[in-house]
Order: sequence, then structure tokens, then C-alpha cells
Amino acid sequence: MKRWRTPATLLLATAVLLACSGQRPVAGPQGGAPSAAPSAAQSAASSGPAQGGRLVYGLSADANGFNPVTDQFAAQSYSMVTTIIEPLVAVAADGSWKPYLAESVTPNDTYDEWTIKVRSGIAFTDGIRLTGDIVKANLEAQKASPLTAAVFVPIKSFELADPMTVKVKLSQPWVAFPYYLTTQTGMIVPPASLADPKTASLKPVGTGPFLFKEYVPDNRMVVVKNPHYWRNGLPYLDEIEFRILPDSQTRAQTLEAGGIDVIGTSRDEDLTKFGAMKDAYSVHRAEGMAVAEYFFLLNTAVAPLDDVRVRKALAHATDRKTVISTLRGGLTEPADGPWSKDSPWYAAGGYPDYDLAKATALVKEVEAEKGPIRFELISTPDPNTMQGVELAQDMWRKAGIEVSIKQADQADLINRAITGGYQATVWTQFSAQDPDGEYIWMHQAYAKPVGAISLNMTRLKDDKLSKALDVGRISPDEATRKQAYATVQERLRELVPYVFVDHLNTGAIIARSRVQGIGEHTLPDGEKGLPLTGSPIPYHPFTQIWVTQR
Repeated sequence: MKRWRTPATLLLATAVLLACSGQRPVAGPQGGAPSAAPSAAQSAASSGPAQGGRLVYGLSADANGFNPVTDQFAAQSYSMVTTIIEPLVAVAADGSWKPYLAESVTPNDTYDEWTIKVRSGIAFTDGIRLTGDIVKANLEAQKASPLTAAVFVPIKSFELADPMTVKVKLSQPWVAFPYYLTTQTGMIVPPASLADPKTASLKPVGTGPFLFKEYVPDNRMVVVKNPHYWRNGLPYLDEIEFRILPDSQTRAQTLEAGGIDVIGTSRDEDLTKFGAMKDAYSVHRAEGMAVAEYFFLLNTAVAPLDDVRVRKALAHATDRKTVISTLRGGLTEPADGPWSKDSPWYAAGGYPDYDLAKATALVKEVEAEKGPIRFELISTPDPNTMQGVELAQDMWRKAGIEVSIKQADQADLINRAITGGYQATVWTQFSAQDPDGEYIWMHQAYAKPVGAISLNMTRLKDDKLSKALDVGRISPDEATRKQAYATVQERLRELVPYVFVDHLNTGAIIARSRVQGIGEHTLPDGEKGLPLTGSPIPYHPFTQIWVTQR
């Protein structure tokens, strides 16, 4: 994984920040019927969590740094960083937000002011007590950061109401504001980390269950148990080593050989293989709002994709079921928007389904006016990604559209997407806990001219879509919000800034049977927390994970 820190990519990193938080997942063993007799690990698990032990965890990529104010966080970043640094707010198993480092987060009657009361009795591992002024300083740093400033645009000011209470004053109502405190914008570091961000990027300090021990870039990060953690009796593990293994096949082989205890994967063959060995491994998958969508991002500000007929032709020419059977082993579901059918926000109908005849007719109509349709499709060089891109290229060619493929590394691809230097690119996004999490990626206020940084990367400007997003942001009434997001889906299907393919629910955590507690996440006030989140490879808390003896 390349390290990219240009201003453009720092802004886009908020896509990762938001997209790596999900809602309503289900975690648990998958694949095969339960065995008649319990395995040794299952028998040990029935006796309750054991203290001690070491876990070796295989990650697909390194973090880009460990400072939530300055470094963009992807799923692997959250896996490592959240062992040390904690957020003000967490997500419960039912998808609702709950206080974590905060004791309470309360809106006023009009939702344009939120009061954050900080939980007492918590200290950072450097000995500094957590207080309201430290929370205020963290939130101010997030609002000033080039990385996260776009997220906090509606915030006017932060005020210290008393030593343990911060008031957040907004320029408009914002009913989903607490969800933004569950991600890196709500993660709290001590004053020393704010004063020395470069050191904090390499040696994180927080209030969490583990302490930083060692970091070797592109190799490993090691954390050890925090003996003074504020949640009594936790964590269970003595040490975790996060090992960076970018190649998915190598990760799977190392797990099977016993060199590591847990891996994250998005390969359907891993789910099938390890899921069949139910006595030796457990497979845990995120579902619902936690799952991102795989799609093609279209630049509606440049030819030929500025013509909605071309965009609709691409959608009609895309055989999503063939993609799923060919590339996903039949394990995913077709996507027709940013939310899946099991989401409370989903509205059915209107997406241009596969119809090669309709696609061809639209192409001929455009060609009669403007000539042949040609454009460039950008992809990373990853073989699995290229396979999907080449499949789409062939489908679109059958409709009469000529597509050339250009490979680009992750940094270049992202920079081109946000500055508009592209026509189409393969993309994965949209797994925010609340639909408001997609506001900055779809609203016309964030659509800038080609050459300028645009968080709305399709550069689509549509009043109906943007007004619906505004209603969803400011209204506390659930029925009103559902209708607003139904309008969002209707406009996306009509205007086709994205050619959706499928919901990437093949992302999974696979663990050896000695590893227990994945999915057993309890919040400080006793409620069950969200067990898995993020996509295409999910992440999870480590506070309550434990291991049996080998």
C-alpha cells in the first residue's frame, strides 16, 4: 500500500473515514451445519473468557499513520488504532449510536446544538485525565484539519460549558451528528499528541485497552495490555501483533499453516474453504449497512458521460448477475443503489436493469447525434480488480461502447477522481451508518469544476437530489427522512452517476478456533455493540477477544 498525503487525498480520506463505519451487521460462524460434538475450542469457550495470551492478526495493508487528526484511516487503520485510541460515541448492535468516552450526547429541541458530557474517571495512558477542554481541543483540531474539515462544515463553534461538558453549536439542524463521533473525527488523543502530531502519527497514545509497543512500517505493529484501563477486567489479551500481509493468498496460506491466528479477506474462495472447516475456523461477515457497494464512478462533467443516455446505456449493458457468478462465486447480491434491501432506508424500483437491446438503442441514438462513444476506464493493477474491469469492458463493447483501460496506482486514481481528471473508474464506497454519511459525496454543494477538488466526484448537480439530502440531514422525523432518502435513490437511478454492481458482503474475518470473542462487543453501559463494520474487509473491537491455550 502506497502512502499518499497530498491535500487532495487528505480530503478524500474522509471517504474512508465514513465508509468504514457500518450499521446492522450480523457476525457469527458461517458455512456448514453445526457438528454433533463441540470442538475443544467450543468447550473452552463455554467456560468463559480467559485472561492472557498473544494474538497474531494478519492485515491486508499498513496504516497510513495513527493520528486521527492528520492521517487518513482505512479499515486496517481502525483495526490497529482503536486498540489504543477510543471515540466519544460507539454504535450499538441495532445500528443506533451510544455514548462511549462520552457519558451522554444530547441535542436541543431544534438539533442545531449538541451537548457532550464527558465520562468521568478516564485517563490517557500518559497519565493525563480526560476532561471537557481536551475533548473541545480535539474537536477543534478536527474542524481545522485539511483531512476532516469538510465533514465539520455545519459546525460554528465549540464551547466549554463546564469542566466536563462541551457544547457544539451548528449553523443548521443535524440529526445524525453523533454518528460522526464514532469515526476518527470523534477519536480523542491527549494534549501531547495534539501538540506533536508527527510523533502521534508513529507512536499513538489514547485511553484504550492497549498500549503502543512497536511499529515497523509495512511489517508489523505490536500493542500490549493497558493494566490501568478504565473498563474493569478488560482487555483479556496480553499482546496483539498486527502483521502486514498485502497478498490475500499469502494471508490465507499463513493462517492455514498456523503462522497467524486471524485474517481479514474479501475472497469468496476463502469463505468457502475455511467455512467448510467449522471445527478449525470461524468465519464472521458484516452485512446490511456495514457493507460497501462495488460500482463504476462516472464523471458527469466530461464527455461522453455528461450525456445521461450514455450513462443509462452503461447500466443497461452491465449484467450484474454474471459479474456476481463469475467474480464472487454467487455470494453477493446485485446493487441498485447505495443501500441494500435489508436496510431500513432502501426504496425499490427504477434502476436501469440489464437489457442489452435498450443499451444498444441508446448508443445508436447518441452516435447518430455525436458520433462513436469512447472513453477511458481507470483501474488499479490488482488482478482481481482488473478481472472485473475487463468483464465490464466486454459487456459495454457488446452495446457498441468502446472502452480503453488505464491502470493507475491507488494514489493517482484517487487524485484523478477528486480533481476530475478521469472519465470513469472502478470504485467501492457507501457503508456509512446513517444515510447522512453520504451527504458530501452526493450533494451539489460539494460538486466543483474539473480541476478543482470535488468531494462529489461525479460532479453531478441536481436540485431534487440535493434538497432531499438536506431534508434527510435536518429532519428528526424518521418517516420524513425515509421519504427523503427514497427521493435520493430515485434521482440516482434516473441520472446514473454510478453504475452499481453488487453489495460486497464477501468481506470477512476468519479466525482459528482458539480465538474467541469476535462479535462479543459490549458497550460501557452494558448494551451489545456493533460487532463488525467496514468494507470490503471489516474490522472489529479487540477489547473482549480472548484465546484458548494451543
